[in-house]
Amino acid sequence: MSDIEIAQAATMRPIVPLVEERFGIAAEHLVPFGHFKAKLSLDYVRALEAKPDGKLVLVTAISPTPAGEGKTTTTVGLGDAMNRLGHRTIMCLREPSLGPCFGVKGGAAGGGYAQVVPMEDINLHFTGDFHAIGAAHNLLAAMLDNHITHGNALDIDPRLVTFKRVVDMNDRALRQVVLGLGGSANGYPREGGFDITVASEVMAIFCLATSLADLKERLGRIVVGYTRSGRQPVTAADLKAHGAMAALLKDAISPNLVQTLENNLAFVHGGPFANIAHGCNSVTATRTALKLADYVVTEAGFGADLGAEKFIDIKCRMAGLAPRAVVLVATIRALKYHGGVAVADLDRENLAALAAGCVNLERHLRNITEHFGLPCVVSINHFTHDTDAEVALLQERVAALGGTAVVARHWAEGGAGAEDLARAVVAAVDADAATHRYVYPDEAPLWDKLRAIATKVYGAADISAPPKVRQQIEEIGAAYPAFPVCVAKTQMSFSTDPGLRGAPSGHVVEISEVRVAAGAGFVVAIAGNMMTMPGLPKAPAAERIDVDGQGRITGLF
Repeated sequence: MSDIEIAQAATMRPIVPLVEERFGIAAEHLVPFGHFKAKLSLDYVRALEAKPDGKLVLVTAISPTPAGEGKTTTTVGLGDAMNRLGHRTIMCLREPSLGPCFGVKGGAAGGGYAQVVPMEDINLHFTGDFHAIGAAHNLLAAMLDNHITHGNALDIDPRLVTFKRVVDMNDRALRQVVLGLGGSANGYPREGGFDITVASEVMAIFCLATSLADLKERLGRIVVGYTRSGRQPVTAADLKAHGAMAALLKDAISPNLVQTLENNLAFVHGGPFANIAHGCNSVTATRTALKLADYVVTEAGFGADLGAEKFIDIKCRMAGLAPRAVVLVATIRALKYHGGVAVADLDRENLAALAAGCVNLERHLRNITEHFGLPCVVSINHFTHDTDAEVALLQERVAALGGTAVVARHWAEGGAGAEDLARAVVAAVDADAATHRYVYPDEAPLWDKLRAIATKVYGAADISAPPKVRQQIEEIGAAYPAFPVCVAKTQMSFSTDPGLRGAPSGHVVEISEVRVAAGAGFVVAIAGNMMTMPGLPKAPAAERIDVDGQGRITGLF
């Protein structure tokens, strides 16, 4: 059966009694959205602060390929397996964006028999969090243009407005637009554009905020542009917009609870992409899960060079989190692709290509153990055409680096298929060898932070930037000296060229643009020609999605 058919055949339990049974949380602390989704009240979240934390496990992956890796599927399968073994475990995932659901990547609720459900709800509108984030973001954009129209008391230079609008859809036609046409009644004509909602600074703030008060304060720090005289930053607080923005987000900030196919609980909350944003679910959800469970399994988007690096250098740094182990997801198909095999030929045994492609996994593994300082278990996400010889070769390559590679069959068998992986993860955590490190110190200059990521994590020889961008880096670094950096880069390669597979080395990473996300508390550096508004492919997934007269959705994956 397809993923959606498996999900629709699942026996779900009503979420409120399930949460009460598993964690003793009374119904009064839950806000149900139908029978199978609920938000946990912030009052209850605050009441957990004095409780000790459980143990945090991060799931990341090799560099993505068209062959698929299965990071979310592994996160769910591992969580189900740990619960099967008697370990009280909660999973923390991101909410899917509509962009990839209707584009090329598909949804983000897992796959096969390792999914969170209700799958259609989670992948589409869910509890409305993304709509609230988009509305809050666009309210600020509207108030900005309205202020300029009505006299511009803050002396904002329309040419120096940096704040775009957002929509949760892949729409390349909106990347660059002209606003305010049609006469003075429609405002002041200027150039603008749209980002996808998951790239919004409001999304980043939403995922990093620790309370409603912290959320509002961070929203007020968003820089929307600069003045004509003195080029001073203008913020959302200057526009008196942050209070109304926080009002739009006051319910969304409460974390969402759903269940797996095996009726284990998962938080699904927040959803920044890891290629153009910081790629982690909300701090609120992760911290809450750590207070409720013995183990928390969370994911970070795309490959470890993006999601895991930002999880460590941004989320853990800001939230004081201390991961105990990392799971690095790989498939033999994807590694053969990194070894030069075409997608159509990936089902055939090819030991030479697998050996060549292993360099991608090996660099990610070294980054995790050497630069991040964390023990790592490699999860071989099993596919039907994997041969015994290929599995043996991959395990030998990992063992040669001092690591452990475990075959996991959760896609086909659910939690039962990931029990060996769960045992290996628990052993890695119990060994207590985690001493997580940051790639760069807080006090390093912004240029040095960028160079550290490029040379240590990406294997680059150096970084470069046009003179204007280099000047911006110096100015932003001086104004925000302690901010970490969030690199927006293609997820398909260690380089900025998505066509370079494997583990390219010696390349130069060009920084083409820098933006300050003062509310989120980091600097965004765009590497190469990375777009913060994706486009749809020639044959988008939306063409295959449909709904029948009884409301049953098909084609979603």
